[in-house]
Parts: sequence; C-alpha cells; structure tokens
Amino acid sequence: MITVTKIWLTEDAVWIRTSEGKEACEYYADYPRLKYATPAQRSHYESDEYGIHWPDIDEDLSYEGFFQSKQRTDLYRIFMSHPELNASAVARRLGISQSLFAQYISGFKKPSQKRLEEIYATIRQIGKELMAV
Repeated sequence: MITVTKIWLTEDAVWIRTSEGKEACEYYADYPRLKYATPAQRSHYESDEYGIHWPDIDEDLSYEGFFQSKQRTDLYRIFMSHPELNASAVARRLGISQSLFAQYISGFKKPSQKRLEEIYATIRQIGKELMAV
C-alpha cells in the first residue's frame, strides 16, 4: 500500500510524494478530462488512501498508477485522439466499473478478447448515434 503524504498541482501535472520520499507525476495531457479542465476544476479534488478523485470532471487516478510503466494501448490511443469520448460514460454503457475501464485504457489491466470486442462495438455504436444527429 502506498502512503501519500503530499499532493500538489503544477501547470501541466499532478504530483504526489510518498512516505518513503518517492515523487511521481501524471501529466494532464494523458487524461482528456484533466487536460481540458479549468484550473479551478483541477484544484477541486478529493483524496483517500487509494488515489485522487476530481468530482467536477469525474476523473480518478490511483496512487499505484503513478508508479506503473505507461503502455500506450489501442484503447488509450482512441481516447486520447477523441477527447469527446467520455470513458466513464462508455464504462457505464458496458456495465463495468469506471476504475476497471480506466485500467484497460491505461494498459494496467488487459481486457479479454471478448470484452475488447464489446468495448469496440460500444464505441462504434456511439459513433453511429452521433452520426444520426
């Protein structure tokens, strides 16, 4: 379990410091909701023993994720290329937890082939719905 003693925000990232003195950051550019959030929205966060939550923009970052190597999965590329897609809303449509879906996007967890096909089908359906507007 990671014990975080300090959280701070810079112009381009959120930083944490652990009780062991390790520091790590996550860049806003890697999270569309943080990237496009206002400074006021970014500064309004809550934290607990597991991570940081921004209620105004519905974003969550786990402390463990700060120290994981970053894999750029196809899902990651889709959501970075299309910030209009809301990962939380896609997760709700799929009936899976938002934190699990975030781990799929980040590459921390790998969805089964069946789940991946369901995710792509849901994203395509959203595209069809938008095209019908």
